[in-house]
Amino acid sequence: MTTLLIIFAKEPVPGQVKTRFSPNLSPEGAAELYCCFLEDILEEVVRWPQLRLALAYTPPESLPFFQGLVPSGTDLFPQEGADLGERMARAFDRGFGAGYEAVLLRGSDSPDLPGNLLLEAKNVLQAGKAEVVLGSCPDGGYYLVGLKAPQPELFRGQAWSTATVLSQTLARAQSLSLKAHLLSTWPDIDTYTDLLGFLARPHPAPLPGWRSHVKARELLTLTV
Repeated sequence: MTTLLIIFAKEPVPGQVKTRFSPNLSPEGAAELYCCFLEDILEEVVRWPQLRLALAYTPPESLPFFQGLVPSGTDLFPQEGADLGERMARAFDRGFGAGYEAVLLRGSDSPDLPGNLLLEAKNVLQAGKAEVVLGSCPDGGYYLVGLKAPQPELFRGQAWSTATVLSQTLARAQSLSLKAHLLSTWPDIDTYTDLLGFLARPHPAPLPGWRSHVKARELLTLTV
């Protein structure tokens, strides 16, 4: 076995996902749009057979929803841990415990992320060019982290959901003597302003994110 890609995802329950799209989108509309995010992400990642696919879901009782969403053969498991860092560390432990040589973990806030960036992360790790790969976001976070081995200290004690997450992680990697590689910057879609920026970029089918683009335009038309 070579490289595992783990997608971190939430069940698209109104009022519990993409709450920062409100009041421009209703809780129901935000949940519909986030479901499209997940569908776009899954459609793109299955185009890259070099990667084995897993999805770490929350809340724990959402397994039936994700069983109906993911492609056959996808490993499904609940996110476990007191904070995001612990949940990520445990997901990496699970991947390496299954025998994978490298493990990538990506979020579900960038439906138009092209799969070639995932492949770059895989190749960098497998070639031994880095021990940590990070995909940076313009807001100071990251859309992807990849490892060659478990590194629980990399995620411990960080201030999550802040503009310093990437810089903190790079500093922690340096303190642990881990060589890091940065992928191209790509935006997450967390706020209504982010959503407008996403809509300003063309996403014709079959480009990644096309479904989310169509749904967002539809929902915003309905709210005008």
